Amino acid sequence: MLNEFKAFIARGNVMDLAVGVIIGGAFGGIVRSVVDDIIMPIVGAIFGGFDFSNYFVGLSSNVNAPTLTAARQQGAVLAYGSFITVLINFLILAWIIFLMVKGVNKLQAQVERQKKVAPEEAPPPPADVALLTEIRDLLAKRPAV
Repeated sequence: MLNEFKAFIARGNVMDLAVGVIIGGAFGGIVRSVVDDIIMPIVGAIFGGFDFSNYFVGLSSNVNAPTLTAARQQGAVLAYGSFITVLINFLILAWIIFLMVKGVNKLQAQVERQKKVAPEEAPPPPADVALLTEIRDLLAKRPAV
């Protein structure tokens, strides 16, 4: 079982996955900052200055706080504003990934078209190699003695 684990870890896919997870986490932080610090204030200004993060419904009669953080200390809450923020994060992240994949696909198609349009021709051999090839061909045509 230990050998199987070593073989699994040694595969290149595992390292690629690890790098992807790390970069994805960092990218998620960037998207979270864009949503929390740029988009949500603009959306809040457009819709009358409200903040989605403090939209909640108390699931207990004890919950009467004005902010989500304070309400969570008082009891159970349904934080639908946080869900809206996370949903916006997801949509932005999905859109960005879509644009990235679309761009990569476009680049790959362009490279493929260039390969088909202009196949690379081999350069002519040097003069001495051409001469030796000609001598070889002439010797091959000679009858055996």
